[in-house]
Amino acid sequence: MGQSASTANSAIDWILPPPIVSSESQLPELADDITADVDYTEDIPDECLAYIFQFLSAGDRKRCSLVCRRWLLVDGNSRQRLSLHAKVEIFSYVPSLFTRFDSVTKLALRCDRKSISLNDDAFVMISVRCQNLERLKLRGCREITDNAISKCVNMEILRIVKTPECSDLGLVCVAENCKQLRKLHIDGWRANTIGDVGLMAVAKQCPNLQELVLIGVNATHASLAAIAANCQKLERLALCGSGSIGDNEITCIAAKCVALKKLCIKGCAISDIAIQALAWGCPNLVKIKVKQCRGVSSEFVECLQQQKASLLVNIDAASDNEGLDVSLSDGGGQESGLEFPVMGGQVAVADGPSIRNGRPALFGAKVGLLASRNLVARAFSRWSSNEDGSSNNNL
Repeated sequence: MGQSASTANSAIDWILPPPIVSSESQLPELADDITADVDYTEDIPDECLAYIFQFLSAGDRKRCSLVCRRWLLVDGNSRQRLSLHAKVEIFSYVPSLFTRFDSVTKLALRCDRKSISLNDDAFVMISVRCQNLERLKLRGCREITDNAISKCVNMEILRIVKTPECSDLGLVCVAENCKQLRKLHIDGWRANTIGDVGLMAVAKQCPNLQELVLIGVNATHASLAAIAANCQKLERLALCGSGSIGDNEITCIAAKCVALKKLCIKGCAISDIAIQALAWGCPNLVKIKVKQCRGVSSEFVECLQQQKASLLVNIDAASDNEGLDVSLSDGGGQESGLEFPVMGGQVAVADGPSIRNGRPALFGAKVGLLASRNLVARAFSRWSSNEDGSSNNNL
């Protein structure tokens, strides 16, 4: 209690550090050190810099490539995903473009219907420079033919959308050159150039196929049976807008596709017979979606749900005014890797499905398809597994 003021002040001085006093003459020197023209990233290895770039958006990555020549080279050498508006006007830039981006493994070439797309010469030039290409999406590339498609090698994922000059011949070459093919999406776009011949080649040459999407492709029992028998790893299957797919085809799939987990059927001439077959087949099936198949009744849907209590069922056989959305999502976050383009209302439905009560169901399939005239370009929700390791299929 009898502590003096001088003793208290000395205690405070012992606790607190002495203040740092800088003279005005020292401040300019300190400022020069801070603002010196020094590249603080020059000691970062190129591999680490490339890893950092992976977390940037496309716009930020473009801006980073303009910082210096080194960053430009690192960005080009490490960019694996590239999406281009494949108009014929960019033909002259293809050599320099793919000289810079020589490590691309995922490529999307898109062209709108009012423009002329890149041709075979440009595609061959790209394939020569992209030796590591594993995933390819062609959308609206109407000038690309079988001659270019046949140059695809070692492809794991291939999407051919509204590319009418690609036929069975090109798909046969793809099957022979890409034996590790895991995912195949084909939107026939009324062209009717891909059918049993190409699909049977895929069944024979690509046993690792896990995902198959056929839109407007008139596959028959022969090719689907071959796929079901030979592609034992098939987990995801979508069949849309095909009048040649009926009860016999779905029954074959139900009996032979043991690994199948997710199935979408839309605008096909099936009936309750197909639903009953699915109730007893496909033991690993967890999700099924049926749209615009008017031969399917609610009674058999209830039977399917009773037979497989854990199965997620989404069946709307009577709808004919929707935008052909065939989402198979669980209602939570979207699963990565699978993107389905919309199949428009004017897709032609071929005659002659192998179905026991074929006429009513085929008529219903035709009415369901022709009712939607708006041809809105929508996408299917993504329901593939996470083995791709990325959140985007926009390839």
